[in-house]
Amino acid sequence: MNQHPGFFITGTDTEVGKTLVSGALILKLRKQGKHVLGFKPVVAGTYQSNEGQWLNEDVETLRIASNLAPGQLTLCPYVLDTPAAPHLVAKSKNIRLELDTMMRAYSEIQKQSDCMVVEGAGGFLTPLNDHEDLGNFAERINLPALLVVGMQLGCMNHALLTIEAIKVRHLKIAGWVANTLSQKMHLLTENIESLQSKIDAPFLGLIPQLPAAIQKPDNSPYSVEALEFAAQHIQLPNT
Repeated sequence: MNQHPGFFITGTDTEVGKTLVSGALILKLRKQGKHVLGFKPVVAGTYQSNEGQWLNEDVETLRIASNLAPGQLTLCPYVLDTPAAPHLVAKSKNIRLELDTMMRAYSEIQKQSDCMVVEGAGGFLTPLNDHEDLGNFAERINLPALLVVGMQLGCMNHALLTIEAIKVRHLKIAGWVANTLSQKMHLLTENIESLQSKIDAPFLGLIPQLPAAIQKPDNSPYSVEALEFAAQHIQLPNT
């Protein structure tokens, strides 16, 4: 696929801060005057809005960060209702997640932007169907990958395995971000320093735990204030 400016955001696991980092990057890129749009190939899990609509919190965060009105653009072609592995949810509903469908939706959004921030679902090798995974999607869009490391016990192994998987797909690694999941993690600084010595890509910053006033409630998108807080603690990758 033709190269288009942007980044593919992946993570060491689910719920490690990919959406927070994706939204923060969109805000930082928009401040440079770029017309940036977010995209996600598949999501699993919805909530009912005050207006009675069934929405996904990750997609809504990308919409808010992209400064789009509700319903203005379709930023995700597959919105599944159950918060579980997407390919299993899809199979239970007799839906097959098709890479070609994701690529068509991505191309439509790409045409309307000059920069893309694409957020993966779960980890880098999350299955899409019996034969394809998100790594295949990342190969197709061919954007530099940015890894979000959720700082918790076991993250070092998860981070290094993910870096290896990205390299196998011959994708450029734009950098990595450390996201604080709990203030209780022992040896946080030492873990980050060790990862810096082992990951041959720029360290783009550590996002502290969000202040209580702007923490994301369950089943809701991140606020602009939360995204701005995160944006203050990370650098943009070199483009």
